[in-house]
Amino acid sequence: MSDSIFIGTDTDGKRQNLLFKLANRHGLVAGATGTGKTVTLQILTEGFSKAGIPVFAADVKGDLSGISQAGSTTHKLHDKLISRAEKIGLEDYNYAAMPTIFWDFLGKQGHPVRTTISEMGPTLLARLMQLNETQEGILNIAFALSDDEKMLLLDVKDLRSLLNYISDNRSDISRRYGNVTSQSIAAIQRKILVLERSGGERYFGEPALKLADLMRVDANGKGVVSILAADDLVNLPSVYPTFLLWLLSELFEDLPEVGNPDKPKMIFFFDEAHLLFDDAPKALIDKIEQFARLIRSKGVGIYFVTQNPMDIPDSVLGQLGNRIQHALRAYTPKEQKAVRAAASSFRENPKLDTEDVITDLGVGEALVSLLDAKGVPGIVGRTMIRPPASRLGSATPTEREAVLADSPVKGIYDKPVDRESAYEILEAKTEADAKAAAKAEAAAEKAKKNPKPKPRRQRKEKRARNKTKL
Repeated sequence: MSDSIFIGTDTDGKRQNLLFKLANRHGLVAGATGTGKTVTLQILTEGFSKAGIPVFAADVKGDLSGISQAGSTTHKLHDKLISRAEKIGLEDYNYAAMPTIFWDFLGKQGHPVRTTISEMGPTLLARLMQLNETQEGILNIAFALSDDEKMLLLDVKDLRSLLNYISDNRSDISRRYGNVTSQSIAAIQRKILVLERSGGERYFGEPALKLADLMRVDANGKGVVSILAADDLVNLPSVYPTFLLWLLSELFEDLPEVGNPDKPKMIFFFDEAHLLFDDAPKALIDKIEQFARLIRSKGVGIYFVTQNPMDIPDSVLGQLGNRIQHALRAYTPKEQKAVRAAASSFRENPKLDTEDVITDLGVGEALVSLLDAKGVPGIVGRTMIRPPASRLGSATPTEREAVLADSPVKGIYDKPVDRESAYEILEAKTEADAKAAAKAEAAAEKAKKNPKPKPRRQRKEKRARNKTKL
């Protein structure tokens, strides 16, 4: 088995190879729309899968789903793909599909993706709902109360029910956990309503996604490629980045330290990476930087895919050792600044004016700088990217259905499960309290209508008092 992924050949005739033993040093794939980022993402995914490394990738435009299908001699670009393979010295170029599992937040184009409210945690949930500091504090109180009272928070109705309970008992809860106001609770409830109307509530519940199902290897030793359908991001702009951060945090907590393995345990491609950082507070950016810095020792490589390297904060960008830069446009002062910043991030090649080349790259070309065997960034080279073995373009609905029918997780996630949790516990408590109150009220009414006869001793004392008065 090869120890690297062949990316392409540069203008100096140098073969650009991404070493598996350094693939967990993370990476960046950047470039304007239509410059070939998706194909680069496709060939990287293929290379990792063939080496037995599971891959998770978001598919924003739907094009990446073609990785589940082999390329074809009848494809309109077949001749060009063969010509490019010959030009860059790619021997034994054959078409092949990769083992694939399709996932979807909304459960339309793949297996539903769910986690529980408890697993998400108050910090990420607060970001998902865009809560302010005070509201996040009350959310923390809700989580603490659920732990103390052993009430599971699995789905949105659990959280809503618990917040109603806190509102009804805020005086007692404020004494135990800190000040709680009905105004802040009402504000959180409104944010929950927004989440529900956008379809985000379907993301919470059970069965929750198991990380082991993202880290599968098929019977032939290929890493399974998990493709997340993310083309509905316009309706769920905050769920996508929150889900990615949750995945990172779960991996960080669950996976053991492996040091510097010969190849990664798993690779993540985060498309539209700017969504992770847009309007993110500094504490969250610091958390992402910490993940990037430490998770590589657990054998996980993270590759950010975005239009512009400036979408990534410098503290995170500095952790990305393997870089593939497709063409950028420079029509405005801001875009020109981005080109200069991207050019300056590469190890200089005396034969190239990197800043000029970035705007001159053709489709399927990129500036490539990969870590060498010593972990040093290679000299940047203008590189013709190799053609993919899987299909260029998306899978058809029929093909997608066939992949789902043969999925190793078929039937595990497709039907939701609703077991006893906070909602059911609080509903039962409310019902029991209502019955107790009704019983007490009925007893009081009965006592009022049928007063009990006074004891004999009291009757004698009353007659004695009456005689004295007479």
